[in-house]
Amino acid sequence: MEKIMEEVILKKCNSYDYKEVETAVFSGMEHCSALKTKEKKTGKALIKVNLLKKNEPEDAVTTHPAVVEAAVRYLQKLGWNVIIGDSPGGPFYKKRLEEIYKASGMAKVAEATGCELNYDINSVEVKNEKAEKLKSMKIIRVVTEVDLIVSIAKFKTHCMMSYTGGVKNLFGVIPGLTKAEYHFKMHTAENFADHLVDICEYVRPDFTMIDAIEGMEGNGPSSGTSRHVGLLLAAENPYALDTVGTYIMGMDPLTVPTVQSAKRRGLFSGELADIKIAGDDVKTIPIVPFKRPDSIKKSLISGLVPRKVEEFFIKSLRPKPIFHHEKCISCGDCLRGCPAKIIEMKNGKPVANLEKCISCFCCQELCPEKAIDIKVHWLHKLLFGNT
Repeated sequence: MEKIMEEVILKKCNSYDYKEVETAVFSGMEHCSALKTKEKKTGKALIKVNLLKKNEPEDAVTTHPAVVEAAVRYLQKLGWNVIIGDSPGGPFYKKRLEEIYKASGMAKVAEATGCELNYDINSVEVKNEKAEKLKSMKIIRVVTEVDLIVSIAKFKTHCMMSYTGGVKNLFGVIPGLTKAEYHFKMHTAENFADHLVDICEYVRPDFTMIDAIEGMEGNGPSSGTSRHVGLLLAAENPYALDTVGTYIMGMDPLTVPTVQSAKRRGLFSGELADIKIAGDDVKTIPIVPFKRPDSIKKSLISGLVPRKVEEFFIKSLRPKPIFHHEKCISCGDCLRGCPAKIIEMKNGKPVANLEKCISCFCCQELCPEKAIDIKVHWLHKLLFGNT
């Protein structure tokens, strides 16, 4: 019997010129039959974008509006009533959504296409019986009110999870500060990955794309450096998609927690050999490995000391955030978004109890001024090296 391969589509796209983007997006979406055949009970389709915080498209933090506009127009041609939505990091309320939609370019997409922006800030509790960890969860209500979901992620490194792509993008269906509550329960990367896969298995997006025209390396997902990649990635299977994405970043896919979790559950092998590439061949794409986040290190003492000793060093020397008060604008986003609630404002500036820090780096993700860096102990640098 012939082995069934998962298909991942790669399309070269060197700029955000709309015509070039539209050609790549339309070509990629043609590979998804569900977009054409799924029953229209409500006729509504959600494009779940990555709108982490109030960033402009050029910052390479959020999904670029040109990619979103092309996806909207494709779905509209098929008769779908399209809604663009996300629950960004931090508080979830209408005024903040308006600001983020405007800064990210989503407001202009809605104006140009006539599609809807989601302003419903209500959430619903759902049962997730097949989950391993998150058997009950809150999600933004719009997810439950559509027939079709297309997820469009941004191609970035991630200080906690190494990589953020298709699977991680769906954490944005968890409303506002509820993310912080969940983060506190999921304070190791492995545990967080299991929860992310639980969310992905509940949402089950019909199609996932990754905007990798401009990506981010280093201290992503918001404080890294923009990196030109010139690609659009797409697939029906988000786990296969992330396997290819991590490979293009220069990572071994099976070192990435979400890929590991998916493999352990039998959702996908994490092997390129089990993927059929449509479009441009992944092995011919000359991508220099992405710079990793300062927080992601590989143990140089693994196997040389007992595992408990290694774990002691990892825990004791875990990287922590450092706050630059001279850059701080006293917005308080770090305080509100801290899962461990270890930050307080003193004289209008954040001060953290780093002894209780869980190293999730949510504060760094949410800081609008890049006023938070990652502090790495000198002994950590000696014992651990960049992967």
